[in-house]
Amino acid sequence: MTGSINKRGFASDNNAGVHPVILESMAFANNGHVIAYGDDPYTESAVARMKGIFGQETGIFFVFIGTAANVLGLSSVSQPFNAVICPGTAHIHVDECGAPEKFTGCKLLAVDAPDGKLTVDLIASQMHGIGFEHHVQPRVVSITQATELGTVYTPDEIRRIADYTHANGMLLHMDGARISNAAVTLDCSFYEITGGAGVDVLSFGGTKNGMMYGEAVVFFNRALCEDFKYRRKQGMQLASKMRYIAAQFDAFLENDLWKRNALHANLMAQKLHESVRDIPGVDVTQKVESNAVFARIPAAIIPELQKHYFFYVWDEECSEVRWMCSFDTTAEDIEGFTSLLRSLL
Repeated sequence: MTGSINKRGFASDNNAGVHPVILESMAFANNGHVIAYGDDPYTESAVARMKGIFGQETGIFFVFIGTAANVLGLSSVSQPFNAVICPGTAHIHVDECGAPEKFTGCKLLAVDAPDGKLTVDLIASQMHGIGFEHHVQPRVVSITQATELGTVYTPDEIRRIADYTHANGMLLHMDGARISNAAVTLDCSFYEITGGAGVDVLSFGGTKNGMMYGEAVVFFNRALCEDFKYRRKQGMQLASKMRYIAAQFDAFLENDLWKRNALHANLMAQKLHESVRDIPGVDVTQKVESNAVFARIPAAIIPELQKHYFFYVWDEECSEVRWMCSFDTTAEDIEGFTSLLRSLL
């Protein structure tokens, strides 16, 4: 295997490896036999730890991937004649191959949000045809924390959305694939930006922040998840050897490993931003509030830059790119990348 295959780039925090502490936790869980399908001490421990964070009355369910967490969470609180309001950049709209609409039966009402964040006014623009049988009925608002554009909702912003949503008989879902990065930026606990701010259903992610795989669906009202165990099984997300997901979450949350990983990724993004923002020909397009930097650069230099530090083009029409930092991004990575970028420009 060549060195270039293993070289760190800025494509995605999914491309990073697994934190050594997470690997150790999985190895420890690999001893002996335990009962399958979550009736094991590792899952019991992880669920207890998460209830300590999110509240004792929450429903906690582990699944394999983020798309499943989103789809199963949304399907549990909606009917096929409902609609889910989300930003046009939302992962459920852009990057899940139509799975939310296929498996929930709901229509996604995608709203143009230039910074990736919904507001009450943007949500209100979709509130028509209520009670009219020829129109889908809005039932869920879905927000992403941190957003797909790297921006972050404050607790007050979430609360305003939640209050409006609940006042109109709807529920609030949060895609928290990068919630650790948002919590570090805001210096908030997980609860303060989820259940404490009015979120009803949370997809809680760790894969982008040092875990191997595994997400959790968190219900802040247990009445919403009475049949979720059946949905999870039917959705092919009930892990027989659940201890390996649970052990990861236990280690992820213990001793604030999640915070150290996210803090480092965020700091590297700030360093990258500071290194590129004054380079002629680079135009940073979004606030750098988590672990992502979005910028427009000349299209002609992108292929050569990608040969050495792979990343994705976000919008080909305007040559906007996305550079993601991870828990294992180094200052040397940024210095090398910036030096090459300067030379190409």
